[in-house]
Amino acid sequence: MFMEELAEDRITPIQYGLLSILVDMPGLDQFSVAEELGIDRANVADVLKRLEARRLVVRIVDPDNKRRKICLATRAGAKFVEKYKSRMQRAQDRLLEPLSPDERRCFMDMLYKLIDANNVYGRTTLRMPATRPGSANPGRDEN
Repeated sequence: MFMEELAEDRITPIQYGLLSILVDMPGLDQFSVAEELGIDRANVADVLKRLEARRLVVRIVDPDNKRRKICLATRAGAKFVEKYKSRMQRAQDRLLEPLSPDERRCFMDMLYKLIDANNVYGRTTLRMPATRPGSANPGRDEN
C-alpha cells in the first residue's frame, strides 16, 4: 500500500521513515538515526547514501568529534516528507481499515507488547515511545 501511494517517487518505507526522522529531529548522528529507526548502523549508512544521492539528505562531519557524522534533511528532503505525509498516512489507514476502532487499539497494544517483549532478540533495540498513538493503554505496558 505504501508503494502504491508513493510509487511515483520510488522511495522505500525505510527511506521515508529515515527522512521523516531527520525532518523531525535534525542533527542526529548515524548511530542515533539507527536507534530511532530500529535498524542497524550498517543499513542506515546504506540508506543515507541512497538519500544523499537524491540530494534529500546531507551528512557533515561533527566539528566536535571528527569520527561522527551529523545527518540533516535538505530543503528538498523536508519538502519531500511534507509532500507525501498525507499519502503515507493514507497507506497506514488503508492497512488498518478492516479493523474497527476498538480492534485497532487492541492490535496496536498487542503489537507494542510483542515488540517490547522481543526487543532483546533484534540486531538493534527499538525505542518504545512514551505515548503510543491510538492505544487504549498509553506508555509501556508492564504485563
